[in-house]
Parts: sequence; structure tokens; C-alpha cells
Amino acid sequence: MLKKVLLTDYAWPDLDIERQVIESAGFELVHGPSSPPGEQDVARLAVLHRPAAILTCWAQVNAQAIAASPHLQVIARMGVGLDNIDVAQATRRGVLVTNVPDYCVEEVSDHALAMVLAWTRGLSIFSARIREGHWEPETARLRRLSDLVVGIVGYGRIGRRTAAKLKGWGCRIVVNTPGQVLEDGVSNAPLEALLAACDVVIVHAPLTPETRHLFNARRIALMRPGALLVNVSRGGLVDTDALTAALISGQLGAAGLDVLDGEPHVPDSLARLPNVILTPHVAFSSDASLTELRRRACEEVVRVLGGSAPRHAVNQPFSNAEKS
Repeated sequence: MLKKVLLTDYAWPDLDIERQVIESAGFELVHGPSSPPGEQDVARLAVLHRPAAILTCWAQVNAQAIAASPHLQVIARMGVGLDNIDVAQATRRGVLVTNVPDYCVEEVSDHALAMVLAWTRGLSIFSARIREGHWEPETARLRRLSDLVVGIVGYGRIGRRTAAKLKGWGCRIVVNTPGQVLEDGVSNAPLEALLAACDVVIVHAPLTPETRHLFNARRIALMRPGALLVNVSRGGLVDTDALTAALISGQLGAAGLDVLDGEPHVPDSLARLPNVILTPHVAFSSDASLTELRRRACEEVVRVLGGSAPRHAVNQPFSNAEKS
């Protein structure tokens, strides 16, 4: 009997790439719905198929789903973040977890830069006002991008690429990454000092229990009055209620959000604000990045099921001796 690979969900119109990689390697691809199933539904899919591998896009792969898969060898995240996988439980049960950490570096950094540019040039507000019949050049309150100080919270692959692009526009960059050797034009500061010093703050940090609501009311209040907050990482990093209050009060000038805590629900109080740019968690997406993501995630599964080590393991599973 062929080993089964369970694809829990997917955000594209077909499964041609997944079938080509998985089935040409001699494994069987089975799948759930395109939209993410609930946690209990994922567990039921695991009970039904008893997969040797799970590929997941957005769906939660919790301890129950892992326990329901006695032959499971690998869980492959079709993305970077791991907040939808119980990595600790997978590790305890001897299951490898992989991701694709660098497939969308250009796309996410471009998206962050696009939000900054849209704010400095007033693109979304002017476009909306003109469509409403208002031609008001005298209302422009625009900014010179090269004069801005930009803070980047989360200075990994994507954060560094965002910094490089912004440096090309002449921005001064401040990061919060103690102990790292930094490039020319990039300085280090404690988080509170970064927030107070920057005209723009871009969030590229991972979501963990420690970083949930990193941007709460207290930290948002530390930001420079009228500043822009951009989040292209995970919605749970920002307290939506605190952010909305700061935007309404004028403490913050604007926000650019590709992700939201509780997405896809968008609170009306946030959606109706003219100083918010919203996109539906698509910063990672392009024709090139999606093709690369799908292929590389499946190739990791094929490597593990074929007895080889994955290229991007994020855990070190316990051996049978350690589990006993």
C-alpha cells in the first residue's frame, strides 16, 4: 500500500504541482477542502487517511491530529510561520516538522515597502476621495521617504531585505536585535527606544506565546505621534483594539495591515478608518513565490518519506529511546 500524504487545505485553484511531486515519487496524495478545515476536521481527516505525512497551509495541526496519525513521519508547513502546528507535540512523538523559510522574502519585503510608499504619498486616501468626487490637492500632507527613520521589529531574512530596500531610498534604519553585526546605515536600539525614535515601524517578527500582542496599548503609546505601523507578519502580534483606539485618537497617523488578529474577520471600527490600508494576508503571494512554495514543501515530504533528511527541519524529534 502506498504511503499517504494528507494536504489539509490549499490557497490556489489546483493541485497539479502537489500531485506531480508527490505521486511521481510513488506516494498517494489525499486532501481536505481548499478552505482551512477546523481542528476537529483535521483530526478526522487524519483518522480517515492515517497519513505518513501532512502538508498544511493554514489549517491547525494540533496534538489530536498528530496522535490520530500513528504512521506520521513529517508535517510540512506550506509557508514560514509555525503557529498553526503543535511543534512540541510533534517533537515528542518523533515527527519532523519542516517549513519553507525563504520562498517569499522578496514579496513580503515589497509589500511592506508598498505600504510605506502608499502612506508617504497618500495613495489610498486620495484614490478614495477622488472616486467620491473630491479633487483636493490642497489637502495633501505628504512626506519625503528619504527623511524617514524606519524601525524594523524582527530582523531575519525578510527584515534584512526590507532594510536593504529602504536604505536604497535613503531611509535611516533602526532594529531591535541585540548582539548582531549590522550593516552600514542600520543601528540597534531597545524596543521602547526604537518605537519612540521612528516615523515608521514595520513588524516582521514571528508569532509565539511571548510575542502575542507585542504591540499592546502600552507599547503603541510609546510610538512617535503620527507614526505608521505596518504589520506583514502575523495578526496576533498587534492588539487590534489598542491599535484602533490609537488611530482614532490620532496617536498613530496610519496603519498598513496585511494580517489581523482574528482574520478573516475585520472589525467595523477598523475597516471604516480612512488611515488604514488593508490587504487580505497576501504579502507572501506572487506567481513565482507560490510555485516555489508548493514545490519545495512537497519535496521536503518526499525527502523524509524516502529516508533522507529534510533541508529545513525546525525541530529535532525525540528518538524512541527518549520517548520511553
